[in-house]
Amino acid sequence: PDSRLRHYSSCPLGARDDAQDARAYFTTPIFYVNAAPHIGHLYSALLADALCRYRRLRVPSAAATRFSTGTDEHGLKIQQAAATAGLAPAELCDQVSAQFQQLFREASISSTDFIRTTEARHRVAVQHFWGVLKARGLLYKGLYEGWYCASDECFLPEAKVTRQPGPSGDLCPVSLESGHPVSWTKEENYIFRLSQFREPLQRWLRGDPRAITPEPFHHAVLQWLEEELPDLSVSRRSSHLHWGIPVPGDDSQTIYVWLDALVNYLTVIGYPNAEFKSWWPTTSHIIGKDILKFHAIYWPALLLGAGMSPPHRIYVHSHWTVCGQKMSKSLGNVVDPRSCLDRYTVDGFRYFLLRQGVPHWDCDYYDEKVVKLLDSELADALGGLLNRCTAKRINPSGTYPAFCTTCFPSEPGLVGPSVRAQAEDYALVSAVATLPKQVADHYDNFQIYKALEAVSSCVRQTNGFVQRHAPWKLNWQSPVDAPWLGTVLHVALECLRVFGTLLQPVTPSLADKLLSRLGVSATERGLGELYFLPRFHGHPCPFEGRRLGSETGLLFPRLDQSRAWLLKAHRT
Repeated sequence: PDSRLRHYSSCPLGARDDAQDARAYFTTPIFYVNAAPHIGHLYSALLADALCRYRRLRVPSAAATRFSTGTDEHGLKIQQAAATAGLAPAELCDQVSAQFQQLFREASISSTDFIRTTEARHRVAVQHFWGVLKARGLLYKGLYEGWYCASDECFLPEAKVTRQPGPSGDLCPVSLESGHPVSWTKEENYIFRLSQFREPLQRWLRGDPRAITPEPFHHAVLQWLEEELPDLSVSRRSSHLHWGIPVPGDDSQTIYVWLDALVNYLTVIGYPNAEFKSWWPTTSHIIGKDILKFHAIYWPALLLGAGMSPPHRIYVHSHWTVCGQKMSKSLGNVVDPRSCLDRYTVDGFRYFLLRQGVPHWDCDYYDEKVVKLLDSELADALGGLLNRCTAKRINPSGTYPAFCTTCFPSEPGLVGPSVRAQAEDYALVSAVATLPKQVADHYDNFQIYKALEAVSSCVRQTNGFVQRHAPWKLNWQSPVDAPWLGTVLHVALECLRVFGTLLQPVTPSLADKLLSRLGVSATERGLGELYFLPRFHGHPCPFEGRRLGSETGLLFPRLDQSRAWLLKAHRT
């Protein structure tokens, strides 16, 4: 494989950014079925879903974007969890995988494939991948001795093991990173020549600074690669681990669960059939920071060993804590995501996690924070703005009113009897005009929270614009007021159209409700159709004079009903 690796360093992944617009393939991790899903799992899926939905707004062809998620169903941990529950491993897998599938359906995760590692298509892919590694001389059988963590399903060097008091008070060996118990293991396994991939991996990462995003994680992987990279055990004795995929031609060994799991990304796109080759170079993995080493060192090394390129992008996110504490079953603070979807609505909880989740540091969840954010930004600011601009009292004709260029000329600073626009109004138009590009940049940088922050800031500015010009004080019957009243509403509705379009990846139902209320048809909701305020620039506006959609009630009802009187104040 060396010539392939040398070539790779002179052909950085970043060079493919502009050439890969035809297709895109997004993946979440496949989730381990030893326990029910929590909000961290949902957060991974939502990040991938938002990236995927945003790309569909850019490239509407359904065949151009694939998005996979699924469940990881093999390994010692599953075998042990099933025994504890008094179930066969397959029964446990069916039960928990169904919980993930139900959660993702309820959360509007728009995946195109849900893979289970117990499927026949996956076994074919894994065994073929194993055969390629073996044929290329990268697997050998040897005595493997070291610490093994069943909870994390990984081997650890001595430097990554520490001692902590156990239940009896005696010092017990545990993983330095996860705190989970480890045991000394000595057995004959198949071993992958990982050590020869240290320099190729360094060349890959140094050649493409965006290969792993955010940057602190890219830096962390390069630091790991400064250390020795020992060969990796990639099988276990079947007498010890029977719940897995057998090594081809050697039933005494079971393929290591992480090798098995990682190949899922290839299974989904048709590996080993030729069709996978057109999708693989467009792959973006979305993963949690706890599985970074597996995805950023082991997986790229295995791929390079099999004659393939590393993933195009690895997007990494941090964890969710609850009231400042790590989520754990022992603390009893694991948050059930389905109850959150019920309590805060699907779009509300999607918005909260993506608005508050910052990929490069851990984020904290507590109920009051969710209520405060959703009431402030979705119910009051966005919902209040829509209600004001479509209320019968202010917009009795129920239309997209005309824009008056003499009231709001495209040249700021003009004076005249009809000019009503102020300096702040031009600042608003400028902010909303540049918002789609800002949002695009944030999505490209895996900063969805910043995209939502930018939208929220413009929503506040638009509310300030409406408040400043108080259309409820203007009179449609007055020849002086009417053109300006129509212009104020036109500008506000145009802003809302932009917000609705840009919120589709995060709050699909709420955005649909908003755009339907504005009379924006399904074919007018892509980024290609997002031409803001054309009348300001001297072009016709397709929405001017169009009837608004039917009344749909509150865009987002307040969660804190004790302050519901504020909503009435917003409507006046």
